[in-house]
Amino acid sequence: MTLISMLLALIIERLAVRSDAWQARPYCQAYLKLTAGSGLKQLAEHQYGRYLWILLPGLLVAVLLHLLDNRLLTLVVNTLVLLVGIGCWHYRQLYKQYLNAQERGDAEAAHLAMQQISQDSRSTVDSSQGLTLVWLNFRYYAAVVFWFLILGAFGVITYALLRHLNEQTATEQAAAAKVVDEHSDPLAESETAAGYSADYSQADYSTADDISDDISAENSGADNSAEPVTMDAAIDSDTESLSAEPVSAPAARDALNCMLHWADWFPARLFGLGFALVGHFSRASNALLGYFLDFTASNEQVVKDVARAAEPLPEEVVNGIEDTSSMVQLAKRNMLFFLAFTAILTLSGWLG
Repeated sequence: MTLISMLLALIIERLAVRSDAWQARPYCQAYLKLTAGSGLKQLAEHQYGRYLWILLPGLLVAVLLHLLDNRLLTLVVNTLVLLVGIGCWHYRQLYKQYLNAQERGDAEAAHLAMQQISQDSRSTVDSSQGLTLVWLNFRYYAAVVFWFLILGAFGVITYALLRHLNEQTATEQAAAAKVVDEHSDPLAESETAAGYSADYSQADYSTADDISDDISAENSGADNSAEPVTMDAAIDSDTESLSAEPVSAPAARDALNCMLHWADWFPARLFGLGFALVGHFSRASNALLGYFLDFTASNEQVVKDVARAAEPLPEEVVNGIEDTSSMVQLAKRNMLFFLAFTAILTLSGWLG
């Protein structure tokens, strides 16, 4: 059943998924809105309750499936949950734009498409364009499939929520930093009001609407005859909406980052082992061994370093079409390897 759900979800995601309804983002946003308007907000803000708050959606689905105890229903729900968890239509569209631009020789359009991918992914490690795609493949496919194999729908839902919260937090921090930078430049203050909507539209779509609404409300309700707002007051006003979410407090962000770090720790090294088996084994295995018992290194750094070692390329082709296509092919070979390994485990009775 696990293997069937995986194959169905991967095939449907490639051939039929074309709308936002098949992405995890709107469902995570709905959970955040439900939390903000109910007693769940207190649970999310509690020092230990926030961990239960993150696990709660997955637990509810897991308990419901257990109580119903219907194999067909479980197959359908698992497939749909996995399909939503691996949904990354936004990034696939941008990558398609990049390939089309490369085919027609439009270097500027290709650069802009890849720059948008890097910006939206909120990558924390500087790397080539190809390695950025490898990291996205890990976050949206490899890690999700790993937790599906281990914990079923519960694992997918929990990981997708952690991933969304992490991306949203990074977006909010970037937006807040941009506000501070704007107000710190006296020459930019006269252009700030006109530039808000354009600036925030570049942020991740998980917070852009809320931020724009808050700014519009403040602007429309302002009195033209009022005294000028000081710089500190303007910064506090602009960033107030960013701290309204349950994960905006520093302690909550630390807890979130800790959970996501450990959720990625073993899958990143397992994914790296796959790189070694489908790529340059000696170089990739040496790179992987350097991180294998390192519990503090960034998992993104681990994945990217091992991927680069598994598929070494000359410096002159880095950030070109050869770099991106080589890295994408490496990630695809790795996923096919783990699908074959999953099939073996299923046929041998290790997986249900």
